[in-house]
Amino acid sequence: MSSGLDYFRQNRLPHIWCPGCGHGTVTGALTRTLAKLGIDKNNVVVVSGIGCSSRASGYLDFDTLHTAHGRAIAFATGIKLSRPDLKVIVMTGDGDCTAIGGNHFIHAARRNVDITTIVMNNNNYGMTSGQYSPMTPTGMLGTTAPYGNVERPFDLANLAIASGATFVARGTSYHVQLLGEMIEKALLNPGFSVVEAVVGCPTYYGRKNKLGGAVELFNWQKEHAVNVKAAAAMAPEKLEGKFLIGELYNKAAPEFTAEYARLVEGVRRKFDDFQGGVRGCAQNSD
Repeated sequence: MSSGLDYFRQNRLPHIWCPGCGHGTVTGALTRTLAKLGIDKNNVVVVSGIGCSSRASGYLDFDTLHTAHGRAIAFATGIKLSRPDLKVIVMTGDGDCTAIGGNHFIHAARRNVDITTIVMNNNNYGMTSGQYSPMTPTGMLGTTAPYGNVERPFDLANLAIASGATFVARGTSYHVQLLGEMIEKALLNPGFSVVEAVVGCPTYYGRKNKLGGAVELFNWQKEHAVNVKAAAAMAPEKLEGKFLIGELYNKAAPEFTAEYARLVEGVRRKFDDFQGGVRGCAQNSD
């Protein structure tokens, strides 16, 4: 079985992600999962928007699109509608996906388009110097929140579920094996799938909030993440200040591109019947 290395554009390596950034870990988890599933890279399209996470598309040896800020899911929807046979994957960040891309996210979930969306959540806009994002926890610092963020962050998993996604999971760049398992389930789900990958940003978020470097951020993930299976047996007070990882939601629903294809076929049959009737009338009039 391939290690996933042949899914990278070797001439684009080494990558330029900061030391300790979790984006490379998530990208590696994706390629190893694709290799495990034996998915031909010629049948994969990876779409990204703008941000540190979105650099992944440039390193991966698939058909890839590096699109405008927040528009990755919109482009991915067009690809899936035109080529439903392809495996379409969106790699995005918390700012790219939930701020300017927020409407695209919720409507792709509502439609249940067969797209796997991997959201690398590092709690800030890392590429543009650490501004706060819709996922920055209340009270935490950013370059645009020098006295602390007063806004409440999204719970991305709950947002995805409420919007209609049929598979939702969360992992971290520390819990790599579990992350790969969640990506695998997302890829196999015939509908809109969301995997939130909690990752560290030691360069901006960690330093700005005095959380330490890469090691400390990995340890924070280890200490604050609780597997959803273990959480079911824990008292509520034990879960205070923690977040759940693992499979959070999995419920089938009609997939958009398949439903759209059925609609088109139904309209085509009606049109053909109409044309046949017109031809019949013309022949009878002769």
